[in-house]
Amino acid sequence: MPESYTDLYFPVLVQALVAMGLAAGLLTASFLLGKRVRNRVKDIPYESGITPTGDARQRFSVKFYLVAMLFILFDIEAIFLYPWVVVYRELKMFAFVEMLVFAILILSGFFYMWKKGALDWAEPDRSRRKL
Repeated sequence: MPESYTDLYFPVLVQALVAMGLAAGLLTASFLLGKRVRNRVKDIPYESGITPTGDARQRFSVKFYLVAMLFILFDIEAIFLYPWVVVYRELKMFAFVEMLVFAILILSGFFYMWKKGALDWAEPDRSRRKL
């Protein structure tokens, strides 16, 4: 058993130094040995073998970002469910009520976004739009 901090953490330090040295060496070798042929075909973005059309700087709909934020929100909710499951038997009814309140708050936000139309990707019908 290691008796001091240096004995304990020396292998970790050596592994970190070897990893950084290997990464630096591979990047340097790639830079020195790699070919630098620039032409118009290589500068075109690759899109699964399909010839690109239009401008690559087109704007995305705000709804795309809203759906992405909702996805992150529900991922975080799922992460918070794991510790609750681990201690559920110890805390009994308190843990159940607390997680029920948490789930109700998260789902109320989801239903609010749903009613506001943040999840509707189709363009709204302009003829039926309310004024």
